[in-house]
Amino acid sequence: MIHRNRLRSAWNRVGSGEIHRAPREWQPWLSDTRSLTQKIEKAIGQKLEVQVLRDCRQTLNSDESRYFHFKIRRCRVREVLLCANGTPLVMAHSVIPTFSSSGSNHAVLRLGTKPLGAVLFAKTRMHSKAKPPRDIARLDKSSELWKKCSKHFSDLNSPLWARRTLYRLKGHPILVNEIFLPALLDAVKF
Repeated sequence: MIHRNRLRSAWNRVGSGEIHRAPREWQPWLSDTRSLTQKIEKAIGQKLEVQVLRDCRQTLNSDESRYFHFKIRRCRVREVLLCANGTPLVMAHSVIPTFSSSGSNHAVLRLGTKPLGAVLFAKTRMHSKAKPPRDIARLDKSSELWKKCSKHFSDLNSPLWARRTLYRLKGHPILVNEIFLPALLDAVKF
């Protein structure tokens, strides 16, 4: 009988011990609970550029809908690249249910080229001090997120590592997927 890697394109909770199946160099990035943008900027000593790939309304896919404990039909999907000197280091795929971007969150979530983390980690905007649930995954070529990345990077090798976090902004859920690109490790090694 062949044993398959349990992380193969499946999301696993960080606290489950599965983090140790990830390569050692990716573990600190996958498990960190702080702002990824701030962590990268501190590591490379410069501000990141945000390149917006798309920001539009769409129907939620079944994999992502499991993170919300209610039925959502429509949501806003925002995909961006976090870049240093024009080199993409991370691709972020955020799912914002329509009701999460209404009311007082409407103006806050007009992001343009501002990273979503700047909003989520603003001390005055976080609803709860509790750490949000975080999952990790080894993405292979069959993964929807890997396929999204490969549209922008033709020389992409499998696997990629990613983390997924369900944040709350003023009590409303926002699901953030962060896919770590190989260039990140090169950028932080100096």
